[in-house]
Order: sequence, then C-alpha cells, then structure tokens
Amino acid sequence: MKRRSLRLIAAGTLVLAMAFSLAACGGSTSSDLTETEAEAEDTDEKENEAADSLKTDAASEMDEASKKGQNVAEEGASEEENNASSGEESEEAPVISGLTFSYTTPLQYAECFTIYNYEDGYKLIDIPESGTYLVIPEDGSVPSDLSEDIIVLQQPLDKIYLAATSAMSLFDAVDAIDHIRLSGTNASGWYVDSAVDAMNAGDMLYAGKYSEPDYEMLVSEGCNLAIESTMIYHTPKVKEMIEDLDIPVLVDRSSYESHPLGRTEWIKLYAALVNKEDEAETFFDEQTKVIEELEDCKNTGANVAFFYVNTDGSVVVRNPEDYIPKMIEIAGGKYIFDDLEAESTSTAPSITMEEFYSTAIDADYLIYNAAIDSPLGSVDELIAKDALFADFKAVKEGNVWTTGKNFYQATDIVGQMIKDVNIMLNDGDPSEMTFLSKVE
Repeated sequence: MKRRSLRLIAAGTLVLAMAFSLAACGGSTSSDLTETEAEAEDTDEKENEAADSLKTDAASEMDEASKKGQNVAEEGASEEENNASSGEESEEAPVISGLTFSYTTPLQYAECFTIYNYEDGYKLIDIPESGTYLVIPEDGSVPSDLSEDIIVLQQPLDKIYLAATSAMSLFDAVDAIDHIRLSGTNASGWYVDSAVDAMNAGDMLYAGKYSEPDYEMLVSEGCNLAIESTMIYHTPKVKEMIEDLDIPVLVDRSSYESHPLGRTEWIKLYAALVNKEDEAETFFDEQTKVIEELEDCKNTGANVAFFYVNTDGSVVVRNPEDYIPKMIEIAGGKYIFDDLEAESTSTAPSITMEEFYSTAIDADYLIYNAAIDSPLGSVDELIAKDALFADFKAVKEGNVWTTGKNFYQATDIVGQMIKDVNIMLNDGDPSEMTFLSKVE
C-alpha cells in the first residue's frame, strides 16, 4: 500500500491539478444535485444509453476488459493443481498464486457477475466489461505476482462513495449502510429511508454526482471504493481521475440483467464486499418466494404497455429482452411490444408517438413509468402529454396505472413489482400494492 500513501501525501497538489483539468472538460469539482437530476442520472434508460456511447467511443477498452477472465486464468499454478482443491466447479475457477479455491457463489438469476471464493476470506469478483476485483480480508496481503488486470479491494471497505443509486437498497437490505460514507445523490434524491437518515445525521456525506465528484472530499474522507453506474462511461476522464487517486472503481451492471430477480441478486456481490453473505442469502431467498407464489398463476392474455413520454413528445418503452417485460410475463400478462426491433441495444428505446399509438392503442393496461417523469395525477395529465391517448382502450376502460418515483432505487424488492402487476391483471386490491397506483 506504499503507492497509496505516496498518493495521499501529494493529494492537495493532485486535486488542484485535477480541478483545472476537469474545468477544461466542462466540469467542476463539486455540484449540487436536484431530486429530478438524481433520479434521471441513474435509471436503466440512461445507463444503457451510456453503454451504447461507450461502445462507440471506447471499443478498445471494452475488448480489453472482456479478456480479463482469460488473463486471470493464466496466472499462477496449473489448472490441475487448482482442481485438486476446488471441487466440481474447479475447472472454471481462476488460479491465483498462493490462494486455494474453495467454491463459486451460487446464482439463480444473475448473469452479469461471478464470485469465486478462496480460503482465508479472499474473493474474486468478475464483472465482464467492468473489471475483475480481488477482495482482500482485513488482515490479508496481496498475493505475489498478481495480474495487473485485477483490481485490489482491501477490506474493510467502510468508506464507499456510492454513485450507483440502484445499489443503496441492497446495502440497506444487509444492514450495511454504514459502509457508505459518501453519496453521489443528495438527501432529497433518495427514496431509501436509511440513506436519508444517514445523510441527515451526517453519517453519510454528499460528495457530488457521478460526473462531478468532489475529489478533495474523496481523499480527505479516505474513500476506499467508488461504485458507479454505467453512466460513468459518459465521463471516462472522471473515472480515470478517481483511479489516479488510488481509489478503485467498480461499475455496477445490474441493469443488464434479463430477469428481474437478477438485479436483486446483485445483493450477493455487495454482501461479499462487506462480509454479509449470510444476510444476503436469507434476504434473497425471501424474494424468490414471490416468484414461487406466482409460478402456477395462469396467463391472463392481457396486453400491457410500460412507458413514459419524453419532453420532445417521443415515447420511451422497454426492449422485449429487458427485465420489465419479463416481470409482466411472470405476473400473467403479455408485453405488447414483444416484437419490437430496437435500433440500439438500449433496454429503453425511444419511438415516435405514431409508432406507439399503432401498437399500444389496443393495450388492455397502460403502466406509466414515473422514475424520471412525475407520477401521473390523473388521466387528464396523460392526455395533456398527447391528445391521442384519449383514443386508447386502456384509457377508455379505466386501466391506466403509474409507478412511483422510488421504483428504480428499490432494487431489493423488485419481486413486489411482479406481485403488483399480478394484482392489477386480476382486479385485486390496490391497497396491497407496493409500487403501482391507479390513475383516475
């Protein structure tokens, strides 16, 4: 850790130099963040738009990241030596010199990360297109000859800067809010009560949004990990600057999970950072019961549209491969844009109102996504966005619903949204819903 000490000694000079550099890029070292901006910065729509930008502007970096697993596998002892100590999944476990593989964390739905567990509390977390991270126990040392591709995370990770809002509820679910010292969202932008309470008490500090972090605060508070959404790829220079302070950066890719509980299962990744694996397993098992309860429910055949209207009049829907259509399917409905061919890989493509009208006019239910826009207060508010909505079947029959602003931050209980849709489809009691409310 000598390199980190040298960095900290020169922190004042470095922060000043970075401030001038960021100013030249059109940024600043700190900034206030409104509630609307805070929610808009970290929704799935924005995250995947950022990923598209990354593919265009930094393709070579993506290619290098995708090869990290192979580089790790070539490290250290032979595969045969690893097989002797690792069990049935040993052939897939990366070999790290000096470490003995134990097991791979079982995952039911998540596909965007893998956790390899080694003896004595070492854990290797692989997030394709994000990075490979070795969690070192508090009293542990960095293995010799460790690949430069592997990012070291030294426990305790108790001064985290969290700019990926979807992760906060997962830390909260395993009682680990106290590990987050710095927030990329201010108190008014949080819908997680524990985060609001921590900020009001001064236990968690606002350190600037993802694109304009307060570098001086990151250094002075001893930040030991920055967790970002894929929005950080819109401002790669910021990521580089944080890393230049010897603060490791982990990019959350939970929004790329195709199954809704895949997002929730990221709780196992964050639990691994703070040694809360048992709590995460227990919590996740409870969430899977929501799916199990709906396994035998019959498909109603009802068509559902999930959308919001942009300020330019276009309509943002969901890619058929996204987890939202999967939620609707599990709940017993049919996503009405199931044959949509999006022009990009975004999970939230934008289409014209005319295109939306031609397909969704006969939808049995309309669900308005209020994560960025405000929740609908009345059907008249929807029609005010575009008069064509008055022609929609769901509007005429009184089947318009809206999510709350908290939907995307509640990654821990996305299973409840599936239950809400099931209640909606079967004319159940709206008072039992968590996220949806009917628009009159």
